[in-house]
Amino acid sequence: MSIGLLILSHDGIGSSLLGTAMQMITDCPIKTKLLTVERDSDPEELLEHAKVIVDELDSGEGVLILTDLYGSTPCNIATHCAKEKTVGAVAGLNLSMLIRVMNYPELDLAALVDKAISGGQEGVKQILATDSYAD
Repeated sequence: MSIGLLILSHDGIGSSLLGTAMQMITDCPIKTKLLTVERDSDPEELLEHAKVIVDELDSGEGVLILTDLYGSTPCNIATHCAKEKTVGAVAGLNLSMLIRVMNYPELDLAALVDKAISGGQEGVKQILATDSYAD
């Protein structure tokens, strides 16, 4: 058993990030599903759909929901889902966060939430003209 992963984001964001992550990792180590929020989506219907997906993903150890923008509709849906004790949610989805989560599939839910947050934060850096990665 392991943690399930739901990527809940605005149109195109989650699928693009997951596609890129799969090109880098090649084999998804975590059971993952996408739920896309489009401009004309009904939030109540999305919430019900999210709950169904969470139930499908939860093998007994919980589900991590990664969402793109804090305070947005995807985040609000994740917040409702996170009221369950077996659901953790993190906003601010970026590629660094997603790769970090996928590199630690053996962690429990609380530790995976921490890895998601640290991956997201540590992936945000100022690039200086003096930085050189070609050496």
